[in-house]
Amino acid sequence: MKPMDMDLQFVTEALPAFVSEAHEQIAGIELLLLQLEDAPDDRDLLDALFRCAHTVKGSAGIFGLDAVVAFTHHVESLLDRLRGGALQLTPDLGTLLLRCNDQIRALVDAAADPAADDAAAHALRADLVQQLQAASGDTAAAPAAAVDAVDPGAPAAPAGADLPWTVSARFGPETFRNGMDPLTILRYVAGLGRIAGVQCDTGAVPALEAIDPETCHLDLCFALHTEAPREAIAGAFSFVQDDCVLDLQAPQAPAAATPVDAAATAAPPPRLGELLVQVGVVTPDEVAEALQAQDAARAAGATPAPLGQILQDRSGVRPQAVDAALQTQAQRRGAGPGAADDNRFIRVQADRLDAVINLLGELVIAGAGAQLLARQTKHRGLVEANTQMGRLIEEIRNGTLKLRMVPIGESFSRFRRVVRDTAAELGKDVALEIVGADTELDKSVVERIADPLMHLVRNGLDHGLETPAERTAAGKPGQGRLTLSAQHEAGGILIRIADDGRGIRRDKVLQRAWWRGLLPQGVTPPDDDILQLIFEPGFSTAETVTNLSGRGVGMDVVRRNIEALRGTVTVHSTEGAGSTIDIRLPLTLAIIDGFLVGVGSTKFIFPLEAVVEVIAARHTEVHTDGRGRACVELRGKVLPVVDLRRLYALDGQPPARPSVVVIQANGRAFGVVVDALLGQHQTVIKPLSRMFQCLRGVSGSSILGSGEVALIVDVLALAQRAAQAARD
Repeated sequence: MKPMDMDLQFVTEALPAFVSEAHEQIAGIELLLLQLEDAPDDRDLLDALFRCAHTVKGSAGIFGLDAVVAFTHHVESLLDRLRGGALQLTPDLGTLLLRCNDQIRALVDAAADPAADDAAAHALRADLVQQLQAASGDTAAAPAAAVDAVDPGAPAAPAGADLPWTVSARFGPETFRNGMDPLTILRYVAGLGRIAGVQCDTGAVPALEAIDPETCHLDLCFALHTEAPREAIAGAFSFVQDDCVLDLQAPQAPAAATPVDAAATAAPPPRLGELLVQVGVVTPDEVAEALQAQDAARAAGATPAPLGQILQDRSGVRPQAVDAALQTQAQRRGAGPGAADDNRFIRVQADRLDAVINLLGELVIAGAGAQLLARQTKHRGLVEANTQMGRLIEEIRNGTLKLRMVPIGESFSRFRRVVRDTAAELGKDVALEIVGADTELDKSVVERIADPLMHLVRNGLDHGLETPAERTAAGKPGQGRLTLSAQHEAGGILIRIADDGRGIRRDKVLQRAWWRGLLPQGVTPPDDDILQLIFEPGFSTAETVTNLSGRGVGMDVVRRNIEALRGTVTVHSTEGAGSTIDIRLPLTLAIIDGFLVGVGSTKFIFPLEAVVEVIAARHTEVHTDGRGRACVELRGKVLPVVDLRRLYALDGQPPARPSVVVIQANGRAFGVVVDALLGQHQTVIKPLSRMFQCLRGVSGSSILGSGEVALIVDVLALAQRAAQAARD
């Protein structure tokens, strides 16, 4: 295969990974910009923002995506001035950077699909570049029209870059095998200025008959005419920092020393100051001043303070940053090659992980069957072996399911931009509050809940919250508040969208329901039922159609999508004070811990986390009140119960003294009458067929070790039924 074909194949195979990682960095840029609006002087956030943009630019340079590099370079220049304190982040500047971030995303998408880019996008980017240059005061920058046609190898040097840097780079033997191309990196470096006087050391190159084409022997030295700072030059080599020994000599500095042999033992651990400079926490000048302070203390006969302490006192470096750098330094000192990885991650395709979880589900079922057969044989050794295997399967199950659990904050964070832009479009002042962002949920659930959440957030901004003038007239603060929260509850997760707006006018909802024939004219149901009418198809109380609402579509789709995830959605509202929408979802759609019960010949499973306690048959006596409602006495209180036999009209004679399972769901406790308590059970969730999807109170099914099918109880639906029975 020709070298050019090999390069093309590498780019083709690695480009999807670049696009995925670039989107993560772009999402990080957006989130950091929104956070900086509340804390514009936070140096850590500014440093993190600069690193995200620099990473996108550097990765794009490796793939030869010149348009991404050129445009992101202008953004990076402005961010560098913000980080250096030359500029202050204002709302207008934040809006400009958010728009630029959208264009970086579009350029990255165009790298995978060139047809997605057009002349209008080019013109928009040219206009944004002019605004970036005006904002940063960069009057000597390249014309905006050339933003999408930058030649990294252009020989012209930047003005004033007469004195060159001396750059020595010795690439390690594993460079090619790790997917890196030194020539691509050099082409990117050439974009910083002009390369001259390139010299290659061929002394380490073996004879032709002994050379390995996959082993890198490149050792070169060159002069770089540029005005770029040391961090920008070193950043070009950031992707090969473990496979390259780099030596940078500033202009007018002594000649570069002979590079250290990369094939020898691992490079010495970096110094604390070098690590802090690499991550952008301090500048080289600040480190030099701190070192001079140490030297002055020694000269005076005193014990100098640690470098980290001096940087904290003089440069405002956070103690957490110093501790992290010291930990990294210790890891690199003691662990040898490969220890420089702060975190080790493996990207796995979602379908492969789903296949593993499906096989795990079958393993759980097979393990339950083997355990049942072992108990029937009454062979002690076989029972113990199967019990041990069951424990191992449970540990494997828990570990595997955790691979799909992600913090819901990743989904919540994207709404910061939505709230910012939508509120500005509506002329409203809204603060978004996120609570419980670290609450974990199955990734498949997080992805499928994103669209319903988006509609509910936009609906709250449009219908719920008032304009500042309206809020002031109502005696409220001019700024409205929208809260997104998440918390674990009864074996599932509760997601709440709350606002302090105008609330829902029940009379208006009733009038529209009567007009559309959803209710008989003049009939007034309970308040909670009135509010649930907003989820009916085509229902809308909006007077006019806008870009956001008014066509009567959306809320019914929200409910359908949530119910498809075995969840429920309810709304609570106080007129004039605001509204709250509660979404309750299962934590996972795969495997759960369950509690198995029997009613006649039918088996049911309750999510174990929803089970509070059980009342055995010998202690249970179900009573019926004057209205025919079933209840039991529990520690001096009356507990409403739901009889599964009566609910589903199951055959069989009920026992004289049934058992009761006490369930906690939707903030209420209630009992479920069953015939037998069969104990804890690992439950593999199987979806119901279309024939049974309308069955109330059942969310899925599972296969037992005996081959029988057990129905998984929807405790939220049963809780609503128990509450309804208590009101009747």
